[in-house]
Amino acid sequence: MDSSQKSGEMAININETKSAEIKPTKTKSGKGKSAAALGPPIIVATTKAAQDPKGGWKRGVGIFDFILRIAAIGAALAATATMGTTDQTLPFFTQFLQFQASYDDLPAFTYFVIANGVASAYLVLSLPFSIVCIVRPHVVGARLLLLILDTVMVALTTSGAAAAASIVYLAHNGNPNTNWNAICQQFNDFCQRVSGAVVASFITALIFMFLVVLSAVALRRN
Repeated sequence: MDSSQKSGEMAININETKSAEIKPTKTKSGKGKSAAALGPPIIVATTKAAQDPKGGWKRGVGIFDFILRIAAIGAALAATATMGTTDQTLPFFTQFLQFQASYDDLPAFTYFVIANGVASAYLVLSLPFSIVCIVRPHVVGARLLLLILDTVMVALTTSGAAAAASIVYLAHNGNPNTNWNAICQQFNDFCQRVSGAVVASFITALIFMFLVVLSAVALRRN
């Protein structure tokens, strides 16, 4: 009975030893290593940030905004300088009368120069804020400020251009009901310059409208 018990215990011990064995793993060199010898798994950490697709889209909007502001500066300065330097004197005159046309003879043209001058100064001052929107595309404060001020500039430039356009229309066509005679046949150079200034001012107003839409869309998708 003792011999049978010993043989049984021996068989159990052998089976437990075989089941507890760790199978070696082969490496590229062909030498076997146990799983315990391989050590714990290696965790690799990286500091590379995931790219935000919205940030890239808003940066593109900011770049387009900056380009439009540069174009608007050119148009607004052209309108201001052209209107502000418009002056024509006819070559014939009498002893008591001289025929001269100047922008400051009409309040509408004076308001036009002031409105486009203010718009030009604002556009120059707004460039740093536009650059901030490019560098930090998720910023809200700077873009909201530009949206509000651009809307004000739309109203200012549009009103100035519309007031000047009405005078230019009367200068070209006149108004018989009010005895306003057309003067562009005599003051041809004057009328051409003021007409060009009005067109440049309307272009400035149109660019401001695009800027308002861009800022609104960027804030909407923030």
